[in-house]
Amino acid sequence: MLKLTTKLHLLPYILSIESSGIICSVALHKNEELLDCIESTETNVHGEKLAVFIDEILKKNALTPSDLSAIAVSEGPGSYTGLRIGVSVAKGMCYALSIPLISIDTLKSLAHAMLMAQDKLDVDTVFLPMIDARRMEVYLAGFDTNLNKIITTKPVILEEEFYSGLEKTQTYYIAGSGASKVNYEVDGLKMIKKEEIGLTAKYIGALAYAKFRENDFEDVAYFEPVYLKEFAMILPGKG
Repeated sequence: MLKLTTKLHLLPYILSIESSGIICSVALHKNEELLDCIESTETNVHGEKLAVFIDEILKKNALTPSDLSAIAVSEGPGSYTGLRIGVSVAKGMCYALSIPLISIDTLKSLAHAMLMAQDKLDVDTVFLPMIDARRMEVYLAGFDTNLNKIITTKPVILEEEFYSGLEKTQTYYIAGSGASKVNYEVDGLKMIKKEEIGLTAKYIGALAYAKFRENDFEDVAYFEPVYLKEFAMILPGKG
């Protein structure tokens, strides 16, 4: 079993990796404060750029890998190739450095990004991040303004049944690679597209720090990310 060095006596440096989508990014946090983020505007360059970005971000901030207290990685759902690369790099670093691995729900990190982007929110706000799959299919989850998951992660086909399952009393903020598939003109529903918000490692670190404080770590030997799977017609009901 991997013997962890949590370095709780220090202000923790957490390196975050986001590779679940087409954009590759890494971020460095001290406690929950963002120190730096490096990401590529090129698509699908995870295998080529991820190790380079990690080396660059550490050198820019006068750190070495041994200064890190934990590695955080986006756990999915997301693309098979991107997640496999990101998780493999994260696990390799954790093994080499004997530090914890922290996994962050990709959809929750998107919800966190939406929360940080809003100055004012309706009482009945629901963050509804979506990951594109194929045709009219997405993976989604729902979060309240405290980032509690109120709609479980599930595959959904964006057809009439989906919209009829949404509450007309709530305001839905929608972001992610699946947001462009939504019909925002459905009568009686208040849905707001946040197309400027995408996946990035900069929103992983604060969530990872909360887990770090609770010693909520993954078993490095057995951890596997959440890949996109086959779809069935599943409505977005709560629970």
